[in-house]
Order: sequence, then C-alpha cells, then structure tokens
Amino acid sequence: MAGAVSGSGAAEDIPRDYNFAVDLFQRFKNQGWLGRTAFIDPNGATTYAQLVERARKFGTVLTEKGIQPGERVLMGMLDTADWPAVFLGTLHAGRVAVPVNTLMTEDDYRYMLADSGARMLVVSQALLPKFEKLVAAIPDFHLIVADSHEELPHQDLDLLIDAAEPAQRSLPTTCDTIAFWLYTSGSTGKPKAAVHVHADLRLTNDLYAAPILGITESDVCFSVAKLFFAYGLGNAMTFPLSVGATTVLLPDRPTPDGVGELIRKHQVTVFYAVPTFYAAFLASPAAPKREELKLRRCVSAGEALPPEIGKRWRERYGVDILDGLGSTEMLHIFLSNRPGDVKYGTSGKPVPGYDIRLVSDDGNVITAPNEMGELQVRGPTSAVMYWNNREQSRTTFLGEWTRSGDKYVRDQEGYYVYCGRRDDMLKVGGIYVSPFEVEGALQSHPDVLEAAVVAWPDDDALIKPKAFIVLKSANAACDALAVALQEHCKQKLAPYKYPRWIEFRADLPKTATGKIQRFKLRAEIGGR
Repeated sequence: MAGAVSGSGAAEDIPRDYNFAVDLFQRFKNQGWLGRTAFIDPNGATTYAQLVERARKFGTVLTEKGIQPGERVLMGMLDTADWPAVFLGTLHAGRVAVPVNTLMTEDDYRYMLADSGARMLVVSQALLPKFEKLVAAIPDFHLIVADSHEELPHQDLDLLIDAAEPAQRSLPTTCDTIAFWLYTSGSTGKPKAAVHVHADLRLTNDLYAAPILGITESDVCFSVAKLFFAYGLGNAMTFPLSVGATTVLLPDRPTPDGVGELIRKHQVTVFYAVPTFYAAFLASPAAPKREELKLRRCVSAGEALPPEIGKRWRERYGVDILDGLGSTEMLHIFLSNRPGDVKYGTSGKPVPGYDIRLVSDDGNVITAPNEMGELQVRGPTSAVMYWNNREQSRTTFLGEWTRSGDKYVRDQEGYYVYCGRRDDMLKVGGIYVSPFEVEGALQSHPDVLEAAVVAWPDDDALIKPKAFIVLKSANAACDALAVALQEHCKQKLAPYKYPRWIEFRADLPKTATGKIQRFKLRAEIGGR
C-alpha cells in the first residue's frame, strides 16, 4: 500500500458548520478579489463581485419558487458564467445542484429527472428541445431558460435574477451536508449519481490543485473538459476561484483549431485536456507555435496518456503534461505526476492525503512491485453513495476504500502504470495483456493518430488482440501498412501481445470526455 500523509490534515481544517459557496465568497472579499475577472465567455467578462451577486440572487429565486432545502436543481447548461452562478447559488441556498452532461439523449434526461426527483431545471436555450416535452409532464415543476435570445413561454434566468434581491444569508449547512450530485457516464448501464458533500469541493483544491498545480491569481485557465464533468468542475471552477485566477469558458464543442485560437487569444497559462484532444491538437496544422503561447501547466486525465503524446507535446511546447487519475466517485485527481517529476507512461504517485492499494483477482492486497491488480483509493473526497442504487454503492464503496475499476501495476520506483479498465483487459494464452500498452506501441508509429485494442476471438474462439486504427492520413490505409504496424508492435512488445488483426477506421467511438468506448467495438463481434 502506498500513499503519503502530508496534507492529510486538510479535512480536519474544515469546520463542522460549513458551506462551500460561503467559504468562497468570504475568501473573495478577504483577499480583495471582487474587482478581478473570474470568467470570460462569449458574452464578455464577469468579475468576482458579479459572480457573487448573481449566485446570491439565484438563491433568492430558489426560495421564491418554493424549492426546499435539500431538494435538487437539475442543470442542463452550456459553459458560460451562468453555470457557476447557478451552481454556487444553489449550494449557498442549501439546495442540491445536479449538473448533467449536455450531450446525452432525451431518454437519459428522462431517467435523470425521474431518478433525481428534481423540481427545477435550469437549461440553456440551445438544449431546451431535449427537455421541453419531458418537464411538461411533471407537476409543480419549474423550467428556467438560460442564454435566452428570443421570447419564450418559459421563465427567463436573466429576468428572474435581475428582479431578485441577493440572499444575505446562506442556509445553515455542515461539511457533510449533501451539496451536489454528478452522474457517471452510464457506459455499462443507466447513469449512476455520485453524491458529494460541501467539503469535497474545497478538499480537491487543498489536496491536489494547490500543492500539485500551484495555481495563482495571475493564471488564466482553460479546460477542454466541460464544467458538468468532475474533471472540468475542478479545472474551470473550484481551482481558479480558490486562488483568484481567471477562467475562459467555451460553450461550444471544443475543436483543436478553436481551442488553439482561444488559448492564444487569452494567453492561457493553465490548460486541461484529455489524451485524445492532445493528440488531435498536435496533429492540427493550425496549432499555435510555442512562442505564441504562455502555457506553464498542462494537465491530462480521463484516460491514461500515451507516452508518445506527452513527449511530443513537451518537445513542441516546452511544457510537460501532468497525467493523473481521478474519477467521478473521488471528484478529482488522486494519483498524479508532478512538475519536475514526470514519468511518461505512468499516472505518477499518490496525491498526499490519499492512499492507494492494488488488489488481486482473489482479493489479496498486492505488496510486491510489478504485479497487476485493481486500484482502490482511500481519501476524504469519496462520494457518499450512488443515489437510489444500493447494490452498486455496496460494490464500489468498500468502507474507507473506493474501487476504481482500473487495473494498475506499481513499478520499482513507486509510479503507477495503467493497464486498462477491469472489463477491457485481455487474457491471451492465460496471460493478461493491457490494451493500453498495445495502443501505446501502435501510437508510437508515425502514421497512427489513434488506436483502440480489444479482445477478439479467433476461429477457435480463443482471445487475441485486435486493433482499430485511425491514421493521420486516411489515404495511407493499406494491407502493407497493417503488416508494418504488426511488425512495429513485435519490435516494441512481447511477441504474444501484437494485434492479430488491424482494422482502419475514420474515427473511434468516444464518450463526451474523449474516452474511447471499447465496449462498442467489442459489441461488433456479434455482427461479424
């Protein structure tokens, strides 16, 4: 078992009577940040003072609409300055914020509305068609539209806030009062709502962002991951607001060209993305040059970073990518590389305040290096439970320990090496093969942009690796290149690990966070 204890006292520093929004708002005042710019979005700049005022006014709106303490407010909102105002205003008022993925289907939203029992939805106008019919059938329900650009037969967020007086007092809450839920992606079934408390938000900053990233009030931050993700919530709200920094928000879908222009225009210093986006950014002919940018911190999470991508990024921009592991259940990163201590091909070492253990298939804790096991984590930011899902809660939350579902090994130096999701692992000839290791070998080939490796049965129903490849130039696809890629893998890996089949694709199925959905590729076995 590994994990440092330095910084683990942060949980004890949080008083029993505690509200995260109150904590932030008081910090803004005490530090003299009220006149500083908190957010920049397509509508312009929002100061810290304006953020506080809008949040407190939204708290008044909740009271006026009869939303009771502890009741849920569903947020189907694009990334603008209204997002943190609604989220923090909900927490300040002692209600529960439930941000949802803006890329889900109408059926997903129907399930989330029923599961959460929310009595209010704040939705961006662009997303209104996915919700309008659903909420019309719910009695005593409040639909509020944000970013409204036309007359609508619904309540308008701007008009409601403009007409409200700022709430002068917050509702009394404790550090353990439920503050917000985050729904998991639901890639293996219905989405599960991870329930988090007020203290969790501050602790992710105190344990990870402050000591590992060292963000300051002079930083300008941008996150490719949206605010409704656990990763993006810390990146673009909790962390910068905790130090008086400025965050640039992008409501649109992030593209390499668009993000390249954004981080150049606003001189972003702290940049967060996922491996797939870093790869696409590097492949973009319009990507900014090093001298056009002011990047000083780059972070990756969501999926393990292939070593080649990290090395190429450092060569081009002179900044290491700090790859780390986090989860919705733990709220943010608990295993990470550090500035000046980056080992590409690993997720780094435990963040102080968290403990890590690897558990074998037979349930024993692994103490020797270089033995694969499922990674479990212990730390103060773990979710309380999955809402309305006792069975999955019991399976995931094992007392103080939380199962990650990831397979890892710890090397001789104490760095943790990702092997794959528990359900993605291949067993070839009785030996575990990490799909991520094979994908890394493939991505080191100069023609390969992306790769996904899955378990595939041969004619004798024996499992072997199959690779799905996206090339930098689709015109290069041919049988000769497929053979060359197989030989390339044989040179870099043990012979039994090479992919027996290579299939070229225009793209790979991904979640909204950029994670490759290998289960969709495996599902094609039945259609062969």
